Amino acid sequence: MTQPWKAAVAQIASVPDDPLASARKAADAIRTAAGQGARLIVFPEAYLGGYPKGASFGAPIGMRRPEGREAYLRYHEAAIDLTGDEIATVAEATARTGIFAVIGCIERDGGTLYCTALFFDGERGLIGKHRKLMPTAGERLIWGFGDGSTMPVFDTALGRVGAVICWENYMPMLRMHMYAQGIGIYCAPTADDRDTWLPSMQHVALEGRCYVLTACQYITRAAYGTDHESALGDDPATVMMRGGSAIVDPLGRVLAGPDFSGETILYAGIDPAQILRGKFDFDVAGHYSRPDVFHLSVDDRPKPAVSALSAAERT
Repeated sequence: MTQPWKAAVAQIASVPDDPLASARKAADAIRTAAGQGARLIVFPEAYLGGYPKGASFGAPIGMRRPEGREAYLRYHEAAIDLTGDEIATVAEATARTGIFAVIGCIERDGGTLYCTALFFDGERGLIGKHRKLMPTAGERLIWGFGDGSTMPVFDTALGRVGAVICWENYMPMLRMHMYAQGIGIYCAPTADDRDTWLPSMQHVALEGRCYVLTACQYITRAAYGTDHESALGDDPATVMMRGGSAIVDPLGRVLAGPDFSGETILYAGIDPAQILRGKFDFDVAGHYSRPDVFHLSVDDRPKPAVSALSAAERT
């Protein structure tokens, strides 16, 4: 069984409109966390590319205003390609430190943007991604929907690691799919800084008997700049996102956080044995699942808009 180790969550602000600067800031946080002995670090939702808190993209019901199209153009330009310099910057930091990193980004794929969580292994670089299945409310205007092909749980030296983004955590069937894959390190990048978020994370930890690492940005209006439209106003002192990052153990105990004080990195010890201790009386995808009554079917096939038939399929 894996020996105890230290985890980190990075409650730091991205640099709006400059994903490479955000990537460099993430690399600094990776080096800092590794210097403190951390072996895994989780960053917030949409960290690379930015979370446009308070923006409307000029789209009242039934209308798309020109300024909204310009806002989308800027947002698309600030997103990242998975072959870009931002990926190389983070991968270099994980390679030098040996740390495992989970980081939220806005992924550019043609004309569509996806809210994505990326997984970096110290030895292998970028090893996979999870695209958010269900953007929340106004997010649906600017982000596409992921399909079932990017819901991985990775077997690592630290345990089985996966990610569920923000309000996807309120989708019981998605959670059950993650539990059935044996997730032990449940990463929850988020933009939810409300008081209700921590008890939700405690519920997930208890339900899955897993460690939950949740990271949210701490960012002020001043960081966004006055050219960014926001329903939250133009006062530079306004806190756009107030953090609340935390680490919770498999019995729902809060090991670190929630922190609302500013940018920081939180740390906590992870004892893999605690996962099995928790499953003694509750294994949601095992002895507590009642498959004779309930069954979940998951379609994890890619769903491209256009597929070419093979020669065999054409005959």
